[in-house]
Amino acid sequence: MIHVCLALHDATGRYSKFAGTTMLSIFANTKSDVTIHLLCDDTLTPDNRDKFIQTAKRHRQRVKFYNVAEICAEALARLRSGLSETFKAQYSDAAIYRFLIPQIFPTNLGKIIYLDADIIVNLDIAELWRVELADKPLAALPVFMQNADAQTGLARAKKMFALCRDGIVAANDYFNSGVLLMNLNAFRAEAELTADAIKFIAAHPEYKFFDQDVLNYCFASRAIKLPVKFNRGVRYERLEGDGKPARKIYHYVGQNPAWSFGLDMRDAFNRLWMEYFMRTPWFDVESMGRLYEGVERLHVGLKSAMANISAIVSGKTRAFFTLPENAAATRELFSVKADEELIPAESEASLQKLLDAMNVSRGRKVFFIVVQNFPLKILTEAGFVQNRDFLDGFEFLSEAQGVPLNSHQILKAM
Repeated sequence: MIHVCLALHDATGRYSKFAGTTMLSIFANTKSDVTIHLLCDDTLTPDNRDKFIQTAKRHRQRVKFYNVAEICAEALARLRSGLSETFKAQYSDAAIYRFLIPQIFPTNLGKIIYLDADIIVNLDIAELWRVELADKPLAALPVFMQNADAQTGLARAKKMFALCRDGIVAANDYFNSGVLLMNLNAFRAEAELTADAIKFIAAHPEYKFFDQDVLNYCFASRAIKLPVKFNRGVRYERLEGDGKPARKIYHYVGQNPAWSFGLDMRDAFNRLWMEYFMRTPWFDVESMGRLYEGVERLHVGLKSAMANISAIVSGKTRAFFTLPENAAATRELFSVKADEELIPAESEASLQKLLDAMNVSRGRKVFFIVVQNFPLKILTEAGFVQNRDFLDGFEFLSEAQGVPLNSHQILKAM
């Protein structure tokens, strides 16, 4: 029997379909007997619970439910008490549930596969189950291995993950926690270390990948390094692959359509996710109705946004602030003219260059900020007014990259 664990907190009732799609992809590709252990809480609706059961029965497999809020009420409260309000706002309880896995499952269960819900298992998961752990606490994929060039990957790890930047975890050890083969006995023996790590990470907001950072803080130097096929980031497959899905575990991580999934079925990896989703009980008349409503809202919103932009830009010159790798897409989407300013967002110094340019041309230019998650508050605190002096242009960028605007959000609401 192969044991796989998923964690679910579904405040809207719309997230269960992602875990259900992951679950179905496992069943569709695995010949062995599988038990899905679903860590959940009271947000799991009876209808969604029934759909999980239906999916398992169709494939003659098993699913078991664990209401973590009831089973581990004291431990959960203790963990949450050490988290700041900022952390609680950023992360759902599901991020904490994986730390309770060792005490939820009986001691005769020695190992388990943990998967995030934004995963498609496009291979027989028995391949991962057969990886030998010996006395190691877990097996996972180091993030630098996503890049074909190791040096590029290591540089990216040091830039993206503060634990690597600060030298607490080596860049060649820091792993993604979306796919884990866990040695439960090793985790049980180190419960105190994990608790201390949670407190440490929660006290340092610069370590912003909470659950992943906790696990790396504890185990990165002792983890077995998995081959990339067991946790292939879709973003890197799109950039470096041949565009054809292979026998791999694909990770649709994040909100950015370039990293995750969307509605553009010309993309083979969007199509892969949709093909599995359409085989689940969550693909029904109601979901199609919500999809239509989302597209309709998108259409109306785009028309309104373009009308507003025309009014804002009227009589002013445009300027753009964008990442160098998005410069070409920005030029194409906005039809940037040769005499229009385009400031590359290359470093912290670029922000000061932007502020200086905005001050010099105040009232005469409108700046399009085409950078994901850019802290627009910095501009308002400097005295600039959104939708007068600057616009958040990133949402429009996804359309130029071949992904419909907000399609990821439409799928989430579907």
